[in-house]
Amino acid sequence: MMSDKLKFIETSKLPTDIGEFTVHAFTDENESKDHLAICMGDLLTDEPVLSRIHSQCITGESFFSMRCDCRFQLTESLKQIAQNGRGVIFYLQQEGRGIGLSNKIKAYSLQDRGLDTVEANHQLGFKDDERTYENIAGMVKYLAIKKLDLMTNNPKKIKALKDMGIEVNQRIPLFSDTNKYNEKYISTKKSKLGHLI
Repeated sequence: MMSDKLKFIETSKLPTDIGEFTVHAFTDENESKDHLAICMGDLLTDEPVLSRIHSQCITGESFFSMRCDCRFQLTESLKQIAQNGRGVIFYLQQEGRGIGLSNKIKAYSLQDRGLDTVEANHQLGFKDDERTYENIAGMVKYLAIKKLDLMTNNPKKIKALKDMGIEVNQRIPLFSDTNKYNEKYISTKKSKLGHLI
Protein backbone atom coordinates (compact mmCIF):
# COMPACT_ATOMS: atom_id res chain seq x y z
CA MET A 1 0.00 0.00 0.00
CA MET A 2 1.46 3.37 -1.01
CA SER A 3 0.71 6.84 0.27
CA ASP A 4 -2.43 8.56 -0.99
CA LYS A 5 -0.47 11.04 -3.07
CA LEU A 6 2.02 8.66 -4.74
CA LYS A 7 0.45 6.53 -7.45
CA PHE A 8 2.15 3.71 -9.36
CA ILE A 9 1.74 4.18 -13.13
CA GLU A 10 3.57 1.47 -15.13
CA THR A 11 6.68 -0.66 -15.53
CA SER A 12 8.80 -1.22 -18.64
CA LYS A 13 12.23 -2.35 -19.75
CA LEU A 14 14.89 0.34 -20.09
CA PRO A 15 17.82 -0.89 -22.22
CA THR A 16 20.85 1.42 -22.07
CA ASP A 17 24.47 1.28 -23.18
CA ILE A 18 25.32 0.58 -19.52
CA GLY A 19 22.93 -2.33 -19.10
CA GLU A 20 19.28 -3.37 -19.24
CA PHE A 21 17.25 -1.86 -16.45
CA THR A 22 13.60 -1.98 -15.46
CA VAL A 23 11.87 1.35 -14.86
CA HIS A 24 8.84 1.87 -12.64
CA ALA A 25 6.95 5.16 -13.05
CA PHE A 26 5.10 6.90 -10.23
CA THR A 27 3.14 10.16 -10.00
CA ASP A 28 2.87 12.45 -7.01
CA GLU A 29 -0.73 13.52 -7.51
CA ASN A 30 -0.46 16.43 -5.05
CA GLU A 31 2.42 18.06 -6.91
CA SER A 32 1.77 16.69 -10.43
CA LYS A 33 5.33 15.40 -10.61
CA ASP A 34 6.57 12.10 -12.01
CA HIS A 35 9.26 10.02 -10.34
CA LEU A 36 11.06 6.86 -11.44
CA ALA A 37 12.60 3.82 -9.81
CA ILE A 38 15.27 2.54 -12.23
CA CYS A 39 16.09 -1.00 -11.18
CA MET A 40 18.29 -3.96 -12.03
CA GLY A 41 18.31 -7.47 -10.59
CA ASP A 42 16.45 -9.10 -7.74
CA LEU A 43 15.52 -6.53 -5.10
CA LEU A 44 13.63 -9.05 -2.94
CA THR A 45 16.62 -9.86 -0.79
CA ASP A 46 17.72 -9.56 2.82
CA GLU A 47 20.99 -8.07 1.57
CA PRO A 48 21.29 -4.27 1.29
CA VAL A 49 20.28 -2.98 -2.15
CA LEU A 50 22.77 -0.64 -3.84
CA SER A 51 20.89 2.60 -4.43
CA ARG A 52 20.95 6.29 -5.18
CA ILE A 53 18.45 9.10 -4.70
CA HIS A 54 18.98 11.33 -7.73
CA SER A 55 17.20 14.57 -8.55
CA GLN A 56 16.54 15.42 -12.18
CA CYS A 57 19.12 17.72 -13.79
CA ILE A 58 18.17 18.53 -17.38
CA THR A 59 21.06 20.96 -17.86
CA GLY A 60 23.66 18.42 -16.78
CA GLU A 61 22.12 15.18 -18.01
CA SER A 62 20.55 16.31 -21.30
CA PHE A 63 22.77 19.23 -22.31
CA PHE A 64 26.05 18.09 -20.68
CA SER A 65 26.51 21.27 -18.63
CA MET A 66 29.82 21.45 -16.80
CA ARG A 67 28.38 23.61 -14.01
CA CYS A 68 27.51 20.64 -11.80
CA ASP A 69 28.46 17.02 -11.13
CA CYS A 70 24.96 15.57 -11.60
CA ARG A 71 25.58 13.73 -14.89
CA PHE A 72 28.66 12.04 -13.45
CA GLN A 73 26.77 10.98 -10.33
CA LEU A 74 23.89 9.51 -12.34
CA THR A 75 26.13 7.72 -14.85
CA GLU A 76 28.49 6.41 -12.16
CA SER A 77 25.54 5.12 -10.12
CA LEU A 78 24.10 3.28 -13.13
CA LYS A 79 27.54 1.77 -13.82
CA GLN A 80 28.01 0.61 -10.24
CA ILE A 81 24.54 -0.96 -10.19
CA ALA A 82 25.24 -2.72 -13.51
CA GLN A 83 28.57 -4.01 -12.18
CA ASN A 84 26.86 -5.16 -9.00
CA GLY A 85 24.00 -6.77 -10.95
CA ARG A 86 21.40 -5.39 -8.55
CA GLY A 87 20.28 -1.96 -7.42
CA VAL A 88 17.91 0.96 -7.82
CA ILE A 89 18.04 4.66 -8.61
CA PHE A 90 15.18 6.73 -7.24
CA TYR A 91 14.97 9.46 -9.89
CA LEU A 92 12.99 12.43 -8.60
CA GLN A 93 11.54 15.31 -10.61
CA GLN A 94 13.21 17.98 -8.46
CA GLU A 95 15.18 20.14 -10.88
CA GLY A 96 17.63 22.63 -9.39
CA ARG A 97 17.44 21.28 -5.83
CA GLY A 98 13.68 21.65 -6.05
CA ILE A 99 13.34 25.19 -7.45
CA GLY A 100 12.45 24.15 -11.01
CA LEU A 101 14.14 24.59 -14.36
CA SER A 102 13.34 28.26 -15.04
CA ASN A 103 14.37 29.32 -11.54
CA LYS A 104 17.53 27.25 -11.92
CA ILE A 105 18.45 29.34 -14.98
CA LYS A 106 17.74 32.48 -12.94
CA ALA A 107 20.08 31.12 -10.25
CA TYR A 108 22.73 30.41 -12.90
CA SER A 109 22.47 34.03 -14.06
CA LEU A 110 23.08 35.21 -10.49
CA GLN A 111 26.04 32.84 -10.26
CA ASP A 112 27.40 34.35 -13.47
CA ARG A 113 27.47 37.63 -11.54
CA GLY A 114 29.42 36.18 -8.62
CA LEU A 115 26.95 34.59 -6.22
CA ASP A 116 27.41 30.98 -5.16
CA THR A 117 24.64 28.40 -5.56
CA VAL A 118 23.27 28.92 -2.04
CA GLU A 119 23.38 32.73 -2.24
CA ALA A 120 21.59 32.58 -5.60
CA ASN A 121 18.79 30.46 -4.13
CA HIS A 122 18.40 32.89 -1.25
CA GLN A 123 18.33 35.86 -3.63
CA LEU A 124 15.41 34.19 -5.43
CA GLY A 125 13.54 33.59 -2.17
CA PHE A 126 14.31 29.88 -1.81
CA LYS A 127 15.95 27.83 0.93
CA ASP A 128 19.40 26.29 0.45
CA ASP A 129 17.70 23.11 -0.73
CA GLU A 130 13.98 22.80 -1.49
CA ARG A 131 14.00 19.04 -2.16
CA THR A 132 11.88 16.55 -0.24
CA TYR A 133 12.24 12.78 -0.09
CA GLU A 134 8.97 11.45 1.33
CA ASN A 135 8.04 9.81 -2.00
CA ILE A 136 11.00 7.45 -1.58
CA ALA A 137 9.09 5.67 1.20
CA GLY A 138 6.27 4.74 -1.18
CA MET A 139 8.68 3.48 -3.84
CA VAL A 140 10.71 1.46 -1.32
CA LYS A 141 7.51 -0.09 -0.04
CA TYR A 142 6.25 -0.86 -3.56
CA LEU A 143 9.55 -2.56 -4.44
CA ALA A 144 9.63 -4.36 -1.05
CA ILE A 145 13.21 -3.28 -0.38
CA LYS A 146 14.38 -4.01 3.16
CA LYS A 147 17.57 -1.96 3.43
CA LEU A 148 19.82 0.21 1.29
CA ASP A 149 23.48 0.88 0.59
CA LEU A 150 23.16 4.51 -0.47
CA MET A 151 25.47 6.15 -3.01
CA THR A 152 25.59 9.77 -1.87
CA ASN A 153 27.75 12.58 -0.55
CA ASN A 154 24.74 14.23 1.11
CA PRO A 155 24.13 13.20 4.74
CA LYS A 156 20.69 14.87 4.64
CA LYS A 157 19.48 12.12 2.32
CA ILE A 158 20.53 9.47 4.83
CA LYS A 159 18.78 11.33 7.65
CA ALA A 160 15.62 11.71 5.56
CA LEU A 161 15.51 7.96 4.87
CA LYS A 162 16.16 7.05 8.50
CA ASP A 163 13.47 9.50 9.65
CA MET A 164 11.02 7.60 7.40
CA GLY A 165 12.05 4.29 8.95
CA ILE A 166 14.09 3.12 5.96
CA GLU A 167 17.24 1.25 6.96
CA VAL A 168 20.49 2.56 5.47
CA ASN A 169 23.24 -0.03 5.87
CA GLN A 170 26.08 2.20 4.67
CA ARG A 171 26.95 5.31 2.67
CA ILE A 172 28.97 4.89 -0.52
CA PRO A 173 30.66 8.15 -1.63
CA LEU A 174 30.62 9.41 -5.21
CA PHE A 175 33.61 11.59 -6.05
CA SER A 176 34.18 13.32 -9.38
CA ASP A 177 36.90 15.56 -10.77
CA THR A 178 36.17 19.28 -10.74
CA ASN A 179 36.52 21.68 -13.65
CA LYS A 180 36.78 25.46 -13.88
CA TYR A 181 32.99 25.76 -14.24
CA ASN A 182 31.98 23.72 -11.19
CA GLU A 183 34.82 24.25 -8.70
CA LYS A 184 32.87 26.89 -6.76
CA TYR A 185 29.68 24.82 -6.90
CA ILE A 186 31.43 21.74 -5.48
CA SER A 187 33.17 23.83 -2.83
CA THR A 188 29.87 25.42 -1.80
CA LYS A 189 28.17 22.03 -1.52
CA LYS A 190 30.92 21.03 0.93
CA SER A 191 31.15 24.27 2.95
CA LYS A 192 27.51 25.38 3.06
CA LEU A 193 25.39 22.28 2.37
CA GLY A 194 27.39 19.78 4.41
CA HIS A 195 28.20 17.39 1.60
CA LEU A 196 30.92 14.86 2.43
CA ILE A 197 33.28 15.63 -0.44
